[in-house]
Amino acid sequence: MVKGNYKSRALLALLALSCSSVEAFAPSRTTMVPTVSVPSAMTSSSAGFMNARSSTATSSKLQMTTSSAAAVQPPDGEESSRGEAASSTSDGAPMTGMIFNLVKSIVGAGVLSLPAGISAFGNAPSAMIPAAILITVIGGLSGYGFSLIGRICALTNSNSYTEAWANSVGKETSIIPAASCTFKTTCAITAYSMILTDTFRAILSTVGVNMSRTNTLISLTSCILLPLCWLKDLSSLAPFSLLGIVGMGFTAVAMGMRYFAGAYAAPAGVFLPDIAAKLQPAFGTIGAAGVFTPNAFILICMLSTAYMSHFNAPKFYNELENNTVKRFNILVGSSFAISIATFVVMAAFGFLTFGAASDGLILNNYSNKDVLMGLSRVAVFISLVFSYPLAFAGCRDGAMDLMKVPSEKRTNGLLNKLTVGILAGVTGIAATVTDVSFILSFAGATLGNALIYVYPALMFRAVVKKMGGKATKAQKNEVTFAMANAGLGIGMGAVGAKMALKALG
Repeated sequence: MVKGNYKSRALLALLALSCSSVEAFAPSRTTMVPTVSVPSAMTSSSAGFMNARSSTATSSKLQMTTSSAAAVQPPDGEESSRGEAASSTSDGAPMTGMIFNLVKSIVGAGVLSLPAGISAFGNAPSAMIPAAILITVIGGLSGYGFSLIGRICALTNSNSYTEAWANSVGKETSIIPAASCTFKTTCAITAYSMILTDTFRAILSTVGVNMSRTNTLISLTSCILLPLCWLKDLSSLAPFSLLGIVGMGFTAVAMGMRYFAGAYAAPAGVFLPDIAAKLQPAFGTIGAAGVFTPNAFILICMLSTAYMSHFNAPKFYNELENNTVKRFNILVGSSFAISIATFVVMAAFGFLTFGAASDGLILNNYSNKDVLMGLSRVAVFISLVFSYPLAFAGCRDGAMDLMKVPSEKRTNGLLNKLTVGILAGVTGIAATVTDVSFILSFAGATLGNALIYVYPALMFRAVVKKMGGKATKAQKNEVTFAMANAGLGIGMGAVGAKMALKALG
């Protein structure tokens, strides 16, 4: 009883989450944005996109995202191998502020698509039980990869994902993670445009204004997104970063209120007559046992995308006050535990309210006459609008990096032209393509899993190999575990890619 287009819409919303942290791969942004020192406790998502990532721009190295509920403690001797890393940031950001930033960066609009992932394999309330387990397990594995990247940075004194790769695997192949992030960001901003269009249309409908999807997209792009993407100093977006987490918290409360009040429950839910039949609650008999079907891999692949923010692990590690590996693991473990709990709660509210009818963007299931959920749409819309230029900056700069445009040639004129060109292309795709499940699912299943599971394992193996006799027994044994984790990522990616190809056919 699952809608035929749930894959594209669910993955569409989830990819928006991954864009909140795409900046870390760009080698240098000094020509685009002046070096600015902004307290990281106030700006996680926006601060990351303002940074110049060259090693000389240490004053603006800001931490933004990530994940590690299953962060492991460093083996004996690993702390001592960190060189000067700890002392270099003894005056960094305090733990509390960093935890807030990390949670804020993880819990984004993508959480609103998880109910659709659950409905892919089950339509009875008991399906939420294995779903909660999967959310926790995938979060833990993803968190281990994030923790591993931070430890690699400690061992190699690296300041970015690409630099960590260059210092471990080698500079010759550092284009691999850079290209992966650039391509994934391109898919992500396309998803942003589509999600914003649907959300904006619903908001307009609430106040009695009905516009076609194309007209809504063009108006949104030309009047709101283009001016924001033209900004050269993204620090002005910092205050709106806080609204993202506040808005998501409000949305979670609103979803809970509607669930417990039975406002959408059949047959007497007060808002039930206001929503289309295909979006009304639909429950059946496939419960927890549904997780043993191949469709469960849809949720698994979606979760890999949802937790994907690993190229910012170096930023969080380097800015943390007294950044020992132990403190870094406390940071990511605590933050990710909170994020996992939030994912479980919001996924449960959405799925238990609408079941198999859960839309890829769960807010679409709620009535346009529901004022409380209308406010939630506004909150999510604001969050996405002011996150868009941050993700767009990553796409634009990544494209220039791959084209090998030198820093001195990244003038405002070139940036403006490239902004218009990329935004026009993305808008064109968002306006004409109705089913992007292949592009989105393939990118998430392959590149997402590579950045979370495969690349960190390869980097750690290379670091331990270079350490030679100085590597501890625990580190050598951990290489086996890390590579097994990489194998798991490849397996999940293969399943996800197969599903994408099947959907394309």
